[in-house]
Amino acid sequence: MKKFIQTIKNIWSIDELRSKIVVTLALLFTYRLGTHIVLPGINPNLLANAQANAANNGLLGLFDTFAGGAFSQASILALGIMPYISASIFMQLMTILVPQLQKIQKEGESGQKKINQWTRYLTVIVTAFQASAYVAYLNGPGYAEAIIPAFKSYFALTTIVTLTAGTLFVMWLGEKIQDKGLGNGTSIIIMVGILSRFPQALIQEFGAKQTRGGGGLLIFLIEIAILIAIIMGIIILVQGVRKIPVNYAKQIVGNRQFGGARQFLPMKVNMAGVMPIIFAQAIMFLPTLFSFTESGKGIAQVFGDHSNFWYMIVYAVMVIAFTFLYTALIFNPKQMGEDLKRNNGFIPGVKPGQPTSDYIGSIMDKITLPGAIFLALVGILPGFAQRLGVTSTFSSFFGGTSLLIMVAVILDTLQQIETHLMMRQYDGLMDSGRIQGRQQLTTTASV
Repeated sequence: MKKFIQTIKNIWSIDELRSKIVVTLALLFTYRLGTHIVLPGINPNLLANAQANAANNGLLGLFDTFAGGAFSQASILALGIMPYISASIFMQLMTILVPQLQKIQKEGESGQKKINQWTRYLTVIVTAFQASAYVAYLNGPGYAEAIIPAFKSYFALTTIVTLTAGTLFVMWLGEKIQDKGLGNGTSIIIMVGILSRFPQALIQEFGAKQTRGGGGLLIFLIEIAILIAIIMGIIILVQGVRKIPVNYAKQIVGNRQFGGARQFLPMKVNMAGVMPIIFAQAIMFLPTLFSFTESGKGIAQVFGDHSNFWYMIVYAVMVIAFTFLYTALIFNPKQMGEDLKRNNGFIPGVKPGQPTSDYIGSIMDKITLPGAIFLALVGILPGFAQRLGVTSTFSSFFGGTSLLIMVAVILDTLQQIETHLMMRQYDGLMDSGRIQGRQQLTTTASV
């Protein structure tokens, strides 16, 4: 306990770090305040039933989780940061696939500024389309009754403008957290939205177990213990790396000797981050769109139930496939081999050039498979938890996108705090070892 109190004192004694923490908390408070402001023209007293349906509605439920409940509450920040994430994913893929964009990205800071500006423009377009779809959604059952009749003629236009402005405001908050706060702004906003639902989910689960009686409290405590074990496993997945030894040839310039040191090339076990789960969830939602046909109803019923065995099997296979696909897109062993050769670095026992690239590629393939299998297991754990009697809201924290994002963002933030402490010769956050390098999970931090 003394160690913890002293660490808090050390953190608060660093002016720069204290300022970053205060700015981050202030901006996050502003964001959470905005999620509770209902769109103009909607009666908030008539939204209770619609909110419950939206929170458990497939991909829309996922959006609602990322938006911290703002989507189901018909808030001015209902779309949250997701349009910006979508635009960032698209631009990141384009920089990989389009040679002209690759050249711009390699121009350094000026090239990155251009890509960021194009991403903002694309965010406006994506938000306008999603806002139009959201207007149609609000005119459906549940929300339509909450729209004030006298406001219906203006509702579509005002909602699209308000939602677009709201998403741009959230994007601005994320950038300000990135510049003046602590951690990756976009990731922290998503994490806070997910974490805001945890207390309510915990209370609901505790209430459900209390009403059961007959050891309900013991079952609840076992669930908490299992959740902690899952979190520890995800930390291993996020932090896990395979270190490849690299030697650098000695160079003598004047009277000084450079190089000759032995270093390591860290290869992440989960190079793709959370993106395979997000892609798989989006694809798994598509069959539910065909529920209007007789044959489609059965398929939609299977793919709409996260605890269905067929759903979990297909979902796990897709997560593994997307893990390999996305890793192949963002990881370039040939470029790594060329960089090592250019810097007079070599892997012991491996020839420089193409053999080095092939060796790095083979290592990545070997460590990606267990990482992909573990990631697929994390993705289907909420379904297993739901089958074992855990409430649907609380089961979402037993794995999947929510827990993976929370763990990775918290590790990233703690790593930055530890860096500030170590720079000023304080002890780190841990007695032994250090938190591994920054864990990126959104494409803006890039994933």
